[in-house]
Amino acid sequence: MSSKLHKRLSSKGKRPLKDSAQADVLKKLGLEACWTTPLDPVCMLDISTWTLENRAPLEPKDLPHAFLQRLWVLSPDARNPCCKPTLDAHSDANKSPEETLCAMGGETQCAINPLDLVTAVFMSCHTFLQQEIAVRMVQCQFAVPLVLPNIDPEEPSQFLLWPLRSVVGQWRSHLPDENRRVQEGDLASTSMPMVSCVKLGQCDVSKSQVLNHLMGGLESCKETFLHRGIDGGQLPQRVSNGLVEIAWYRPTGDTAKDVFPVPLVISNLRGDASTHVKCISLLCQASSAVVVFCGKLSEKHKQFLSYCNDMASKLILIDLSDTEKNENKVVGFVNQNLEGYMELPQGSVLQGRALSVEELANRLCVTLKDLLSDKMKFVTLETAAKLAVALGLNVDEGPVCKYAMARVEDMLKGLDEGYTQFREKQLPLQGPLWSKLAEIEKQESKQKKDGKEIDPQLQKEKKDILVELSSYKMTPVMKKFTDVLCTTDKVERTYFLTWMKLRLQQKQSKKQNNPVDLCTNLQLETIVEQSNELENGISDEIAGGDSTHKEETAEGLSVNTEVKAVSTDQDIELQSNQVESAEPTYDPVIELQLNLKSTKKEMPGDKMIKTKVCLEEQILAPATGCQIQLDEAVLIQTKSELNSSAQQKYTDFSFEDEVALCSQPFEPDPSWLGLEHFLREMGLIFELKHISPGSGSHSVLRLPSIAADLLLYGIPLEVMDGDASNIPVHWLSSVFAELKRRLPQQQCRTRVLTNLGAYHARNSEVLSALFGVKFPGGRRRSTRGVYMIILCLPENLRKDMECDFLLLIDVEGLCLRSLESKRNTHFCDNEMATVATGLSDVVLQNISSHAGSEFETDFTVIVNALLCIKEYGTMPVCELMTQDDRINSLLQASQLSRVSKMLQTETGDSGTDSAENYSAQATSYITCVTGPWSNVSLSEPGNKQYGKAVLKLKKNLFGAMKKCVAKSEAPGLPEFITRLCAVWDAVKAESFSISLQNTDIALAFSLMCTEHSQWEDSALQHMESWFMRSTQKIFATKASDFGLQKRLLSELKDEAREEVKSEVDQLRSKLEAYLIKDHLLKMHTEIFKPILMSNVDYFQEQTTKEIIQRLETVSESHCSSTQLRKFEALLKKEQESKLHELVEKSKLTKDLPEDSELEEAFDVVWTKTLSNFDFRDSEADDIMIRVTDILRDNLINRGLQKHMKKLEVIGQNQASGFQVTDEHFGYRSRLKHIFEDNNRLQRLRAQQVVCNITEEYNQFVAEKTSLPADFSDGYITELLEKVEKVLTEKSMEIRTAFEVELKVYLCSAACQDFQRVHDRYAKDAELLRCITANKRTYLAEFIYQFRKKDQCQRVAEAFISMVVKPTVLDYIYRPLGMRIAEEITAKDQLFWSPRAFHQSLLEELIKEDHFESFQEYLLSFDSFRLRKIQERVVAHLSESTYLDKWRQQRLGEIIGKIAAAVSQVAEGNNGGLTDTKPLLEKVCITLELNRDVDIRRTPLDGPVFSITTEWDRFVTCLMELLASVRLELAQKFSQTVDITQLLQCLPIQPQDYIFSKVRGCDKRCPLCRAPCEMEEMGHEVHRARLHRPKIMLHYDSSAPSSDIYPESFTQGNSGQSKDAQHTYFACRKLHSSYFDWNVSPEDLNSQALWVYWRFVLGRFNEKFAKEYKKEPVKIPDEWRKITQEEALYSLKIGFLTKLR
Repeated sequence: MSSKLHKRLSSKGKRPLKDSAQADVLKKLGLEACWTTPLDPVCMLDISTWTLENRAPLEPKDLPHAFLQRLWVLSPDARNPCCKPTLDAHSDANKSPEETLCAMGGETQCAINPLDLVTAVFMSCHTFLQQEIAVRMVQCQFAVPLVLPNIDPEEPSQFLLWPLRSVVGQWRSHLPDENRRVQEGDLASTSMPMVSCVKLGQCDVSKSQVLNHLMGGLESCKETFLHRGIDGGQLPQRVSNGLVEIAWYRPTGDTAKDVFPVPLVISNLRGDASTHVKCISLLCQASSAVVVFCGKLSEKHKQFLSYCNDMASKLILIDLSDTEKNENKVVGFVNQNLEGYMELPQGSVLQGRALSVEELANRLCVTLKDLLSDKMKFVTLETAAKLAVALGLNVDEGPVCKYAMARVEDMLKGLDEGYTQFREKQLPLQGPLWSKLAEIEKQESKQKKDGKEIDPQLQKEKKDILVELSSYKMTPVMKKFTDVLCTTDKVERTYFLTWMKLRLQQKQSKKQNNPVDLCTNLQLETIVEQSNELENGISDEIAGGDSTHKEETAEGLSVNTEVKAVSTDQDIELQSNQVESAEPTYDPVIELQLNLKSTKKEMPGDKMIKTKVCLEEQILAPATGCQIQLDEAVLIQTKSELNSSAQQKYTDFSFEDEVALCSQPFEPDPSWLGLEHFLREMGLIFELKHISPGSGSHSVLRLPSIAADLLLYGIPLEVMDGDASNIPVHWLSSVFAELKRRLPQQQCRTRVLTNLGAYHARNSEVLSALFGVKFPGGRRRSTRGVYMIILCLPENLRKDMECDFLLLIDVEGLCLRSLESKRNTHFCDNEMATVATGLSDVVLQNISSHAGSEFETDFTVIVNALLCIKEYGTMPVCELMTQDDRINSLLQASQLSRVSKMLQTETGDSGTDSAENYSAQATSYITCVTGPWSNVSLSEPGNKQYGKAVLKLKKNLFGAMKKCVAKSEAPGLPEFITRLCAVWDAVKAESFSISLQNTDIALAFSLMCTEHSQWEDSALQHMESWFMRSTQKIFATKASDFGLQKRLLSELKDEAREEVKSEVDQLRSKLEAYLIKDHLLKMHTEIFKPILMSNVDYFQEQTTKEIIQRLETVSESHCSSTQLRKFEALLKKEQESKLHELVEKSKLTKDLPEDSELEEAFDVVWTKTLSNFDFRDSEADDIMIRVTDILRDNLINRGLQKHMKKLEVIGQNQASGFQVTDEHFGYRSRLKHIFEDNNRLQRLRAQQVVCNITEEYNQFVAEKTSLPADFSDGYITELLEKVEKVLTEKSMEIRTAFEVELKVYLCSAACQDFQRVHDRYAKDAELLRCITANKRTYLAEFIYQFRKKDQCQRVAEAFISMVVKPTVLDYIYRPLGMRIAEEITAKDQLFWSPRAFHQSLLEELIKEDHFESFQEYLLSFDSFRLRKIQERVVAHLSESTYLDKWRQQRLGEIIGKIAAAVSQVAEGNNGGLTDTKPLLEKVCITLELNRDVDIRRTPLDGPVFSITTEWDRFVTCLMELLASVRLELAQKFSQTVDITQLLQCLPIQPQDYIFSKVRGCDKRCPLCRAPCEMEEMGHEVHRARLHRPKIMLHYDSSAPSSDIYPESFTQGNSGQSKDAQHTYFACRKLHSSYFDWNVSPEDLNSQALWVYWRFVLGRFNEKFAKEYKKEPVKIPDEWRKITQEEALYSLKIGFLTKLR
């Protein structure tokens, strides 16, 4: 990783993006600039290295960085394309369809298909960054691109080979392998089968989902391939069509879990296969099997499938078409018949229409297993890349890459002789001479330290070694190595260094792997020879085919043509072709190479040949003129052989075996050779130049510049050679001097972070996970050393950590067992650990999960280093990391934590921030990071919490580095070298009391730390118990008695000091006894006792401080809580009053106040409460000093320093106001106005200004003192600004002394005014801050209480109005109507019977003597009767005097019953929050138990009453409203009664009741409408006593004809006129027409009844005629002479006759 000081890797200029859908995607993602300037590894510093949190992307432009950031921490959701929607709602008109679709998704929005995101990022990255991305994607078990479509559709796609070269994996095949060793290889050069999956036509089944289930096997499905079922997967693919992804399946050796027995590559072509001919041609020829997912197909696909069948070794078709919907489908195309037509083997067509994704994956898995067991085609991706070139695709490895590879191959060709021989010949300085020289220098240093003379024998040996070294000449390999590094082409140098790492790793992995892995029992020599022939054939064909093939444009790497033209490099140029034919894989299995097969060998007949040639002409003619295929006949093993051998070998294999093998799959190789050895040799060459000036040449002087350049680029610099246990001081000094020269002078401050862990702790991988750097590492690597990388900090971290560079130090090979003696090995480990620790500001102690029994050794090395550095005088901040959370790891981390804390205590630099953390468990600052390096199983996915753990650890490390700011100033680069030399001199001379070779003392010290920690815990527990008892004492006192509280607190503080001292004395005695008891520690008492005693003193100090602080906190909390309760009680009282006022106002106005009005009301309450609250008095705290300082700064800023002495009077009492004098004016000004009454007017104007300022000051003070806040310095600043503003506006010729004295006067007044405010609030400042901070909470509670009260009030009102009041009125008025009717009927006899009532009506008609009444009687008999009854009722009520009293009585009864029911229900409730509806229903049920109460519960069914409130409050409201109802009704009842309104209130109307009693029979005479007067119940024959005359009746045309009325007759008056005769009803024949009516002869002959009607006719004959519009009837004169008395008498006589 680069330090981001150099420019980015150079790239060729690219043409600008053309406008297209693909270019729009890049622009949408903010990657358009990356098309011309691709992202390189340097960019990851800003994207990942300095990122401390995982921020969700807010817009599509954030997605690429989010993808890379998540990928760098191996997050499973790295490819998630979702963005958090921003607050600004953009117009939908500018959104793409997929954005519009995903905007409906809720909280997050998917802006792009995730496959497009991955593709776009790869398009925008430099090939070196692509390599790192690919490595991490494989670690996440993601599919990686193999063929990347070009952003320009007219340009060919790009075959990505370089990114896959660094992808290294392990597997264990099921094939026979006697050694059962885990195999290792890289993805690019390992020979293995390839299975390609393509889609043809439209399919409803997701091909990628099937592949995910296929690879998952019995385990859960892995999201290796992106599919439509994930977030954003349903969006259209805009740039990823034509993309070929590959996933690497690697078996674990567990036959029960593995899907396939051998590793294989599964490729996935995106998009329809028929539109990507070159890609399908590549996949068909490179794959062991091609799986075609066939959807809705047409006739044209038939030839395409036939072409694929011709090229592919094995074609498997999956029929996913819907025969019912696919009407255009070729009959019998994809079915069993096609197998015969295309000559496919049986079982090559799978029917997948009715299968689920899981079932289809299982079927496909069985088919592929049979294929791989029977016939396998092994191929490397390197070989496939050559085929891609032949097909017209671009390959990312251009001339610069091949040139660099050629130079690497030229350098490493000597490795064929053996690694040991190569190192002896080409890297001789790393031999025994360098180690011996280091040993001699250490012995010399020890002798000098002891004051002895240097041993002559040592001097002679040293001289002999230097003489021998002086003859050293740079070896050819190192000359080539340094020459390449001196190139100015940074891209070429990067390729070279990467190739060095890759080829060294490949060659040595080849040596470590089992000679037989993927296939066995083959004639290896024959296949090697055949492969070489195939390589040569391909090379010749490619050379003769497309010589104009150009380098892929996305890489854009420039080639240094001058270097290529140098004659010395011509050999390397010529060897580049040989490199292509060299064996590209380190795996001993023979990979299958490309071969131009003859038509005779591959085609079974002429038909097949013709078909192939025809299709080539139709499809591939534009692409290439040659057709290249893979040899299908190589590496075939029968199914029975594989099964039998695998079964035999794996019978006894278990998962425990796999765990054991996978935990440490490779032992360190002593002959390991890495890039670090070449870099070490380069440093030794320069070091030799200084210690032996006659050696080497002047060309070595350029080496420090090279090393500095590499260091800035991200290549580690070896600080200490761990193999020789030596430090090349001159070399490092020169490198750092060169580094200092290149950096700006102001950017040299450094901090050092060291990762210290044993060799199996994967230190390099941990640092890579944290910072993205690459240190030398690997499980087989046996190199020992201390390495360093420099990182430039971003601006924000520079300010926080007060440094510019972060130096990362990695210790590799620590505690690695070698062939040396055990003592020497431990000695070397101690030296490396001590040097690394001594250089560090922060040490990350990395505890491996595989330490096991070796932990004691590893632990003692780290502890010994800490002890030595502690004695040396510096102590870094320690952080701990475990790689799992198992108990052993945590215990080990806790032990290390105790040691680190013990050693950090003396200088006060404990790893804790405060005393609060001191008593915490040691594991509280231990971070667990379970990384991918900790996987037990080869196929186990990474830990999902890994990313979070990495970010947490990084935060802890940066926090630790921030602690160093207070500890010491960050040194520069020269100081770092000085520090390095000093530490190394101390290590060489063993200037420590504790020997580096004695690790037993470290173990003894750690055990003592454990004991000490337990003793401390015991002491802290005792103090905790004492503290709890003291807390009870504090709470037992009255908080209001502040004096008592203060005295008690002082006593408890003294007691705490004595208690802590007692416990510490015991602790000190135990430690002293332990030191005497342990003989190892006893020998070094002078070392450990100061450390222990300092720790004890620190423990006493911190514990005492903590206990006292906690006591003060408890005491203050007790007082503050009491004050707070008082305040809240006062506030509640004020609130209740205000709430009652607001509720009453709301009831009167019927208006509901808004929240703003309630806030205003609350502010009034708040201010009043604060004004009335009694805050505690402040202790002596004068604000005068603060005011004086502010005024002093003000005068200095205004240039008035000469008046500083005037500030001495601030705070003194001022007897009078400010007076303007002549001294405030200058001499010229006074002289100018001397004639104006001795300058009087000018003084008056100035005095007026002073008065205005004073008045404004008084208003200012009143405003500030009314605020519920303590005094603030801002008050004085604001006051001074006001004075300056007024004086600026008033132009006066006045001296500056006036301004100064006026400010001093006002500040003095402010001291007095604001001192009272400060005294009031200072003691309870924390309380004031607390209640002020909670003001919004109190306000919300106020509004809530009002709303609840209002709601409670409204619900109670609703219950009263809708339920209670109707019940009350019903209880009062329901029996009143019956009572009135009964009184009336008992009082008046006329209502005793219908006959009496009828008689009374007729008598009343005569007495009234009104025609209208007679007319109403005749026409509306029932209404007439009812009216008469109602008039009687009204008259009766008007005369009644008991009505008010009776209603009042009934009101009291019902109100009492309701109140009793409410109280009864309230007794059974706790009064808390409850739902009102069930309780109100209980009230109604209780009332219903009284049978005389009729209550309606129907209104309770609505939602109005379903609220949650305090029942007590609700009952109170209910009782208040009930009382108001009673008062209201009582007042209403006491007022004058409106009879009409009263009758309307009665449920039972008295007139209706009376009418029902006197109504009689409802039948009317059918002729005259006279009422039936029969009183017997159930009579069948009706009779009327008084039939009505015809003239009185109004008949219309429909009335019966007059012939039914017999003529009238008069007895004794035969001479009456005819008209008079007809005035009588002649109902003689009534019974003959109406059988239910009868007329008695007595009625017809009764003259008494006739007199009544004769009287009426005599009175109203003319009116009847006029009313009926007829001629008056001629009546006898005698009728007119009938008197009223005669008529009434005749009526009385007639009604005395009983009807029969």
